[in-house]
Amino acid sequence: MLVFLIDADNLSSSAWIEEACSSLEAAEGSMAVRRAYGSAENLKGLAQTMLAWSIRPFVNLSLSKNTTDVALAVDAMALACQTPRPTAMAIGSGDADFVPLVVRLREHGIRMICVSEPSKMASEAAHAYDSVLFVGKAQPAVKAKKSATAPSAKAPAKKVAAKSALDAVPAKKVAVKKKAPTATDETTKADVTLEQILSAAPALRLGQMQPLGDVVKQLHSAKLIGKNATSTKLFKKFSRRFELTPVMQPNQVRYLPA
Repeated sequence: MLVFLIDADNLSSSAWIEEACSSLEAAEGSMAVRRAYGSAENLKGLAQTMLAWSIRPFVNLSLSKNTTDVALAVDAMALACQTPRPTAMAIGSGDADFVPLVVRLREHGIRMICVSEPSKMASEAAHAYDSVLFVGKAQPAVKAKKSATAPSAKAPAKKVAAKSALDAVPAKKVAVKKKAPTATDETTKADVTLEQILSAAPALRLGQMQPLGDVVKQLHSAKLIGKNATSTKLFKKFSRRFELTPVMQPNQVRYLPA
């Protein structure tokens, strides 16, 4: 029995979910259980796909903390304990948060499959699964190292006459400008707009407190801030539209609609 559980806050494209369903059925057979977990906004955007593939939606509770991962994990463990037990389970997310769940279910003899976009696949999660199915854009091709070739035989250099006094003057050193750090390394892009932030983290539109760590993760995925950038600087740029709490060491953020 094949089970497909989708984290619709991570795998949120209708096209990619349709591709995943087609590929899983072709490789594993019919999917007995098909469920999608996520915010009301994300699930609404997947309505046609869920209808076409008979995928049951499970909407998040309106809490300050995102409950999608926990809801999916609880149902996965419940399905693993039922009779008959699933022979294979596909998790529609590349998030590393699911690694403990994957390891436990694999220990119970359930073959675990990850379905993810290449850009959202956490490197530390890949080896936890028995197999990984990438959907969407193909992975960037890995360039093979060029094999070392023997240096071509050069003709013996002709003897050059002694340099003149003018030639002997040492050339001036050319100053090489150091490359400035890119906006995606240590800084936040200067042209990031409010709409881009809300599109990358749609749960903010609810106007409720959201975990700052979850929002920052989504901003990283959208490449709006760099790996080492301070996220609070971005929100302080729109200080009238975002509230950070607590003030000294904020761990939550709330959008303040105009």
